Amino acid sequence: MKQLLLQVFTWWNGQTMGTRFFTWRNGKRVGEDEMGNVYYEGGTTSFGLPRRWVIYKGYADASKIPTGWHGWMHYRTDVPPSKEDYKAREWQKPHRENQTGTALAYRPPGSLAVVGERPRVTGDYDAWTPGN
Repeated sequence: MKQLLLQVFTWWNGQTMGTRFFTWRNGKRVGEDEMGNVYYEGGTTSFGLPRRWVIYKGYADASKIPTGWHGWMHYRTDVPPSKEDYKAREWQKPHRENQTGTALAYRPPGSLAVVGERPRVTGDYDAWTPGN
């Protein structure tokens, strides 16, 4: 029962019943990325373009969409990455979703969030004292 209610009322964690019905009725599966997100196309927008959407695996976060699929979703290309021979260059890193708020988030040196002892202040700093 809980799973049914979650599908009816939550949009941020998978698809709702409305999205499931719309996808079943209008969608044609175009492909799936390495993160498990599934991409669909079907119908037309008010501008006459093919309607495109993604069903996220897990939590809905746009940063989960890799660059090739992002270009396809935003009509930068008509050929989805699943239908072309795309080879990543050796200098390209694998796509990762936004890590903000997690233990894997980037923390620059000197950040208050960095674990450990901060280095002592050097001689280029004079502490302010009241009355001086």
